[in-house]
Parts: sequence; structure tokens; C-alpha cells
Amino acid sequence: MAPYEALYGRRCRSPIGWFEPTEVEFLGPNSVHEEIEKVNLITQRLKTAQSRQKSYTDMRHRELEFSVSDKVFLKVSPMNGVMRFGKKGKLSLRFIGPYEIVRKIGTVAYKLKLSSDMAMVHPVFHVSMLRLYKPDPSHVLNHEEIEINEGLTYEEKPVQNLDRQVRRLRPKDVASVKVLWRNHNTEEAT
Repeated sequence: MAPYEALYGRRCRSPIGWFEPTEVEFLGPNSVHEEIEKVNLITQRLKTAQSRQKSYTDMRHRELEFSVSDKVFLKVSPMNGVMRFGKKGKLSLRFIGPYEIVRKIGTVAYKLKLSSDMAMVHPVFHVSMLRLYKPDPSHVLNHEEIEINEGLTYEEKPVQNLDRQVRRLRPKDVASVKVLWRNHNTEEAT
């Protein structure tokens, strides 16, 4: 039966559903039995779909729980064409941090101690947005002090010649040297 008919117990009398009152079918024991079978079939299919969805969820679901003072990475969603944390598009970061957990709020929310540049972001996040930071000694970067002049500049000094090439341009030879500079790594050599 139509939804209107199921709700109000009579057929809709709009111009789309005109009918003659003499055409009303009488309900008999067979039609009631058929309707009960249809309702049972619908509930059975709904239970099947629900159990299928539950099994998919159970396979992918993992119980996450963090304690106060743990360090976690925060998930950020990449958006095309938006500059985030110095990178744009597909190269933008998926996780930022690590940030320290200040307090547990409820069962699935945590308050983080964010840096000052993220002061406009609300510090409470759902557990699905967090990933545990496992400290690794190789993550620690040894940095050297840079002597800065009065004009907030510093002097670049060459450390080593990494490579040398000689190219022939018509009548003369041009030498190119790849130099490693102080306070830079090998990828930044010019």
C-alpha cells in the first residue's frame, strides 16, 4: 500500500490517485497472511543487512585509548588547492604534531596542548583524529647554532665540494661544482 494509505487508512484523493469508491478491495484472511509474510521478509532482510554492516565495522574497528601526558599526532584532512602547513594539495601533511594529551574528556575525546600558532583551533578532538606517537631516537635532530648578524642575516660558508662537471659550450669549457654549505644537508647542496 502507498505510504499515505498506510498512515491515514484511506487512499489519497489527489488528482493523481482518483479512484471510484466502489473499486475498494475487501481484505480477506489470505491478503492479511500475505502482508504478514511480506513484513517478516522485510525484517529478515534488514537483519541480514545490519549484521553484514556490523561485521564490516568490527573488522576495521580498533579500540583506541590514550593516557594523559601521551604524545599523539593529529590528523588533518587534505583539501585540493589549499595550502596547509607549508605544503599544497596531495603533498600536504596528513598528520601534524606530536602534541601532548592534557586531559581525557568522556570516553572518546581528548584535550591536547596545541602550539601557539594553532591558537584558533579548538583543543578537543575525537579519538579517531589521533594517532599515538612512538618516540624514536632517529627522530631527534641535532641542530647547530647559527651566528646571526645585526641585519638578521648569516654568512654561508662552503664545507666541501661534492661533485664537479665540465660542459663544452661551443668554443669554451664551463666547469660546474656542487658545493655543500655549512648548516645545510646534502639535499640542499648547490
